[in-house]
Amino acid sequence: MEKLDYEVIVIGVSTGGMKALGEIIPELPLDFPSPIAIVQHLHPCSDDFLVTDLNERSKLTVKQADEKEKLKQGFVYFAPSNYHLLIENDKTFSLSVNDLVNFARPAIDVLFETAAEAFKEKTLGIVLTGANHDGSQGAKKIKEYGGLVIVQDPESAEADIMPRAAIEAAKVDFVLDLDKIVDFLLKKI
Repeated sequence: MEKLDYEVIVIGVSTGGMKALGEIIPELPLDFPSPIAIVQHLHPCSDDFLVTDLNERSKLTVKQADEKEKLKQGFVYFAPSNYHLLIENDKTFSLSVNDLVNFARPAIDVLFETAAEAFKEKTLGIVLTGANHDGSQGAKKIKEYGGLVIVQDPESAEADIMPRAAIEAAKVDFVLDLDKIVDFLLKKI
């Protein structure tokens, strides 16, 4: 089976994200080749329970992204609560407290758009369950730069608004149930 070469995987998730990410991240092997950056919509005062929980259950190292940290294979990076997570052209993270985007900080669109600009066609974006339109414009930007976009099947999402918005905004490549997203990542990446 042909393997695909992506230098970064960006994931956007909101309502129902803890369950969705809990079905994907722990299934990835230690030698998974692409770094993963995630925006999970959080309350501004949220603790790091999700990061800690996933790190304990995963083979990959799961952590909050730090300012100027370089993306590395074997890591899953989360946007800290109340910070936008951006990827710079030098393939490092930056954190921002700029205005809310789509009523959120961190915003999925911010991560997706900056990843697309930094990694171009080597970007794979995944839009999971959520109850707003965040991620739809970022998915569109990833497609404009030649990257690949996967969206969770709205029928299987705890909240279907975000997946539906991404499907309407961009010519997504795949609409898959969570288990099929895991299969895709394991077989194709």
